[in-house]
Amino acid sequence: MAKKVLVTGGCGYIGSHTIVDLLENGFDVICVDNNSRSNPRILEGVEKITGKKIKNYKVDLCNFDDTFAIFQENEDILGIIHFAAYKSVGESVEQPLMYFENNLQSLINLLKCVQEFDIPYFVFSSSCTVYGNPNEIPVTEKTPPKPAESPYGYTKQMGEQIINEFAKSVSAKCILLRYFNPVGAHPSILIGELPIGRPANLVPAITQTAIGKLSQMQVHGDDYNTRDGSCIRDFIHVSDIAHAHTLALEYLIANKNSSNCEVFNLGTGHGVTVLEAIKTFEKTTGVKLNYIIGPRRAGDVIAIYANNDLAKSKLGWEPKYSLEDMMATAWKWEQKLKNDEKFYNSKFSGLN
Repeated sequence: MAKKVLVTGGCGYIGSHTIVDLLENGFDVICVDNNSRSNPRILEGVEKITGKKIKNYKVDLCNFDDTFAIFQENEDILGIIHFAAYKSVGESVEQPLMYFENNLQSLINLLKCVQEFDIPYFVFSSSCTVYGNPNEIPVTEKTPPKPAESPYGYTKQMGEQIINEFAKSVSAKCILLRYFNPVGAHPSILIGELPIGRPANLVPAITQTAIGKLSQMQVHGDDYNTRDGSCIRDFIHVSDIAHAHTLALEYLIANKNSSNCEVFNLGTGHGVTVLEAIKTFEKTTGVKLNYIIGPRRAGDVIAIYANNDLAKSKLGWEPKYSLEDMMATAWKWEQKLKNDEKFYNSKFSGLN
């Protein structure tokens, strides 16, 4: 059986790390990424790590005809891993229609192609945002979803519902992977996160402040009902997240699934406050951060972390990187970006 996998958003942060993991585990990969939120040169890092050049289709998945043409050209696709989506919580609050249109239309177009070309396996990049502000933590896959805190979160809830209903009507087998907070960079430091503009996520904000790209960073609130007043998150190394996608595909190929659509949490199972994350970075790197406490930010969940027992027992997945590893690799990647400034165009410098 051909083992060709289509990775959407493969020039992005988690997508590029997943391509590496797939290649290292015997899969062939093609990529589709219109590079509206990513840098195509990240695939050069993938090639350096794996020795394999990846073909990228620069296609907007919201355009059905262009998306359809990829499948016409590649009739041996075994599975799809779908990352391509807008992902900024704050931006989604400001521009909800843009998020609903982009994230849902691209998914629907892909699923039409899954049906038309009889693609057997589909893995969806979901998010812990589907849980909203849960009543109890850690959350399990059976935790009832609360209203999402942002339009971005709603696109993940809706995406899951669309796939669930779709899986009832076709032979394709689907997995929904709910990520918690991916951070860090590949141990080779050849690929990592490339946020556009001022970073919305914590760890890039930490590393950009530490290196001087940002003069100061802000902690969004210290008056929450948590152990130090700052939000609690479950930080998970991006390479651990990436490997779960390979395991998810192998699980489906081996026919181990109990239904046509299954869901798994991907987190470490440990909650870390924003202030604890900052202290861990400072201790790991020896760099003091210039940060202030600011007001709460719209769309932020107060506290969430995963129960990951299901992914461990059924997928055989085990996170192997510590919070210190996450901070160390993120810091090394930020230092590499500073040294390789000319490699990436100004759009991805972090300050626009």
